[in-house]
Amino acid sequence: VQLQASGGGLVQAGGSLRLSCAASGRTPEAYRMGWFRQAPGKEHEFVAAINRNGDSTTYKGRFTISRDNTKNTVYLQMNSLKPEDTAVYICAADPRPANAWSGIPYYALRYRGKGTQVTVSS
Repeated sequence: VQLQASGGGLVQAGGSLRLSCAASGRTPEAYRMGWFRQAPGKEHEFVAAINRNGDSTTYKGRFTISRDNTKNTVYLQMNSLKPEDTAVYICAADPRPANAWSGIPYYALRYRGKGTQVTVSS
């Protein structure tokens, strides 16, 4: 499965961004999808994950994850952004259910994309 993330950029604090991640390749619909992030000098951090039926788990209340199964695409709507949200946001796919993702080490995820940079200025 290949994962292509997009939608990152520079935004002022309090602003919003919507990230997208398109999955392609071998049976992407079989996987749960989600997002991790890595801030400079920090470990990877779970952000959100979603099952194919729409059940989701989100670490940040300001973020909403959604999924379009017809396009094999997952979205991350980020509102009220803060400077501490600055990070590379990385899309991932894994067969485990969304509610398990917060306990999965980043490098244990089945598929990981290259990420998209989000920078929030103060």
